[in-house]
Amino acid sequence: MGPKLNPMELEFVQETETLAQILDQLDYFQVLKISQSCNFGEIREAFHRESRSYHPDRYNALPDSSFKTNVARIYKRITEAYVTLRDDVKRSKYIGDINGPERQRKLRFTEADEVEAREQQKKAQVEQIGVTVKGRQLYQQAMRDLQADKPDAALRSLKLAATFEPQNQLFKDQLAALEAALREASKKRV
Repeated sequence: MGPKLNPMELEFVQETETLAQILDQLDYFQVLKISQSCNFGEIREAFHRESRSYHPDRYNALPDSSFKTNVARIYKRITEAYVTLRDDVKRSKYIGDINGPERQRKLRFTEADEVEAREQQKKAQVEQIGVTVKGRQLYQQAMRDLQADKPDAALRSLKLAATFEPQNQLFKDQLAALEAALREASKKRV
């Protein structure tokens, strides 16, 4: 028979057992005991607090293997929660998932979710540069022309890019900035 547990230790063992039983029904915010509106600092602080309590190394010497198994499961979920919630893109997608109709199925952020989040991030980045292939090509050509100190060629490429994507704010801003720089340069030459 193992050593007697004091009331606080016994309470922690019972809390761990209860948490292990309901773990699959909790979202990452509940696991870390934080709100969905928390910021990165609060997420990090919650992770450190919870991982200190449930780190498996703290309980290595204990003979109770079911308790150690529960602690390991909880710690793994705490780590999963932190990895998901510390990333703005993953956190945003996760919040949408757990607040949606498929909450129960989306409580854990899977590799498929990771791939989907990366694809969305890549798509958003591409759309920022341009949504059409020709628009992106012309914009990239304009940036190369600027680096090669060919502002007139860059201006032509940017104007063409803007004709393919008249709503693209990045193209509009770059075009306006280049036109302003060219006007300023022509004033200095006169």
